[in-house]
Amino acid sequence: MKITKFNQSCLLLDTKGKRILIDAGNIGYMDEMLEKYWINIDAILVTHKHKDHCLTDAINKIIERDNAKLYTTSEVIATHNFSSVNKIAEGDIFYIDDIKIEVVKAVHGFLTAMKETGAEVKENVGYIIDDGNTRLYCTSDTINFNNNYKCDVLAMSFNGNGLTLGLVDSIDFIKDINPKLVLPIHLQHPKPIMNPNIDTLKETLEKENISYKILDVFENIEV
Repeated sequence: MKITKFNQSCLLLDTKGKRILIDAGNIGYMDEMLEKYWINIDAILVTHKHKDHCLTDAINKIIERDNAKLYTTSEVIATHNFSSVNKIAEGDIFYIDDIKIEVVKAVHGFLTAMKETGAEVKENVGYIIDDGNTRLYCTSDTINFNNNYKCDVLAMSFNGNGLTLGLVDSIDFIKDINPKLVLPIHLQHPKPIMNPNIDTLKETLEKENISYKILDVFENIEV
């Protein structure tokens, strides 16, 4: 499985001849992504309705150009105007050929201002993508919760403001899942206060002997 990192929480997976795009959002978006990188897409997975995870226009162009299949929740569907979409929910399992996709729980954090702006997330999911060799768990923006999920690679949102996992609760979350590799995501918000301190993040993971890789935008890794 080849994983390519884009801004914020966007990942592109290449595995078994299929290309799966996760959480293509608006932060740092450039037409170059759509024209050069987000091409020949077979499936698009969206975790929740926020625009940094779901850029409607780009997703619709991919659907129409590549005949890609979009999978997301009813809340995302109600918020965005898609040309074609497959509705999924927590607990569902579906396949892209023989690649297994498990739709799993995610609990988005809450700030009072979200209630006033309509940004509160009431339906949020993560995805575990299993190609038979590698299990990649993409958490979405989530706080800690009790689970029994297992994976080889954990693509996890880090944050410092209560909307996703912070430095203390993230260690607990990681150790419970026990992945071989952690890929920190959700690190490119234009407001610095929304992002964790990268040096502190590295120091914390290293102190706990957690194997990790912080990918640059457009950087990829084979797992």
